[in-house]
Amino acid sequence: MLTKDVSDELQQVFTQLEQEGKTPSVALLKARLTTSVPMPALISAVRRWKSSASLPKVEVRAQPTSDDARITQLEQQVADLTQRLSQLEQQMEHSS
Repeated sequence: MLTKDVSDELQQVFTQLEQEGKTPSVALLKARLTTSVPMPALISAVRRWKSSASLPKVEVRAQPTSDDARITQLEQQVADLTQRLSQLEQQMEHSS
């Protein structure tokens, strides 16, 4: 699975909110981020920021940019699964 690190973007939003005198919240973060981040990751980031003014590394699933990228990703998954299937078939042959 391809991932994208959004820690820098989160850091920028937290800094902007502080400069504006606003207390960071999940709603404010979600509204200002350009990347979709799952709620549990946002909640964790806000809690950590409030307790220590630091952020954990936050990664989200990267969206394929084109059909070609998606096809390449799917082809890789099929190749990986085919290899795993072959290995399982061999293990079953040896255990019979």
